[in-house]
Amino acid sequence: MTWTQNFTPITDNLVLSSLAALIPILYFFWALTIKRMKGYMAGITTLLVALTVAVLIYGMPAGKAVMSASQGGVYGLLPIGWIIITSVFLYKMTVKSGQFNIIRSSVLSLTEDRRLQALLVAFSFGAFLEGAAGFGAPVAISAALLVGLGFNPLYAAGICLIANTAPVAFGAVGIPIIAMEGPTGIAAMEISKMVGRQLPFLSAFIPLYLILIMTGWKRSLEVLPAILVSGISFAITQYLSSNFLGPELPDILSALVSLFALAIFLKFWKPKTIFRFASEETAAAVEPVYTAEAETKYTKWQIFHAWSPFLLLTLFITIWGMNPIKPALSGHYEGNNVLLGGINEIGKLLTFQIEVPGLHNEIIGSNGLPIAAFYKIELLGAAGTAILLAAIVTKFIAHMSAKDFYGTFVEAMKELAKPILMISTVVAFAYVTNASGMSTTLGMTLAKSGDLFPFFAPVLGWLGVFITGSDTSANLLFGSLQKVTALKVGMEPVLALAANSSGGVTGKMISPQSIAIACAAVGLAGRESELLRFTLKHSLFLLLLVCVITFLQNGVLSWMIP
Repeated sequence: MTWTQNFTPITDNLVLSSLAALIPILYFFWALTIKRMKGYMAGITTLLVALTVAVLIYGMPAGKAVMSASQGGVYGLLPIGWIIITSVFLYKMTVKSGQFNIIRSSVLSLTEDRRLQALLVAFSFGAFLEGAAGFGAPVAISAALLVGLGFNPLYAAGICLIANTAPVAFGAVGIPIIAMEGPTGIAAMEISKMVGRQLPFLSAFIPLYLILIMTGWKRSLEVLPAILVSGISFAITQYLSSNFLGPELPDILSALVSLFALAIFLKFWKPKTIFRFASEETAAAVEPVYTAEAETKYTKWQIFHAWSPFLLLTLFITIWGMNPIKPALSGHYEGNNVLLGGINEIGKLLTFQIEVPGLHNEIIGSNGLPIAAFYKIELLGAAGTAILLAAIVTKFIAHMSAKDFYGTFVEAMKELAKPILMISTVVAFAYVTNASGMSTTLGMTLAKSGDLFPFFAPVLGWLGVFITGSDTSANLLFGSLQKVTALKVGMEPVLALAANSSGGVTGKMISPQSIAIACAAVGLAGRESELLRFTLKHSLFLLLLVCVITFLQNGVLSWMIP
């Protein structure tokens, strides 16, 4: 039996209906920032609040509300939860095998300065992982690396979430932008060009902003040359690749250029003073500071061997994202290559797309068409499987015993049980919000801003990523609404779509999924409220910058629109 979404359920009043739609979101912020609930409890109770609003206010049948939550819960387990488990597992393997001591030494040989380590690992390396895999892998891996180097876990998680702002729009081989082409009819290349004329401003600024957060203005100026090399090399490459190559490669190319440019620069330039955190300076009064000079000297082969798990991770994730390998892994390859055809058959066996009972094609959306709903499980095509393969190869490279290998995996699973529960419940909450029409209600309210819509267009993307945890999902959720509203107010549709994606990147750092992933990766399960309080103000500030850029590009800077 079908049910039609009603976007103004309270006396046909959009404002009152929007206030109702905000209830689960406001509750979630209250639960984490004021009540300071543990993440999994905040996730569970927020889901219950969302279900209540969906059923009692939006009139959604209870069975459909529960089934939409189940669809989100499954997605929270795979692919998102699977990525977190395998990422943390791989990192733990390097620690247990002793390889991480060599990794730490190799980074220290480049620089002992915490500011520069943050640029190398959180900004550049994290952006590379975002471009190759997306989802939670970039924050999980880079945050764990920083903790291994000696960063405070909360700081490491926060820094990596903020650094992840620059690459998100082009993440996972450009999927967020490619996904918008279908529902909007605007070519992905055109959207890529416009995003590539917005985000480079933010990308050039993020390295400076990171160091300002860490150390303040005076200590930031001490490493300004390195900051400029990191940010400007990234931004220029991001602009050129997005405008002349398309949306697939900007993150990967920008990250590699930035990483190598900074690494080479540090061979010829060093800051006058080495920055360490206050806690490290205090500890140094009791114990010697952990410096490069105090490190065992390792050969190039030993360093390469130690880094090999992450090189394998990069290789497998890159292969998993390449065309036509990616569709073959999911059983969707249609070419004539014999090898890919064989992989395609395995992919078909390990890919499951099951209609959600009582939900599939039983909700009529804003366009008057039924909404498809599937439990989609890709066991071979998931990025987490690529990471697991890297871990399996690492077992032999690191000469780990079977007992240690399986023991480390079980240890990771136990540590991540509650964070995975949080991720599943908040993704379930996102699906309920979308299926009930609450997300569309909020989008319609912002679309009423008229001439100010160019300023508020990025807020839609920010809101979408906060709710769904994904720039891709936010673009699919609000892309059509952005286009229609832009045409009504005289704004170029491609600018509105780019604003949705660019605004969305600033919401990633406060998305419940991202918060849970970051805390899980650094062993802070249960302290999600602290991390949200750390990132919230930075999210709002960076969103404001994107709003101003979009507003100016709709007016005095309209020559920048392709």
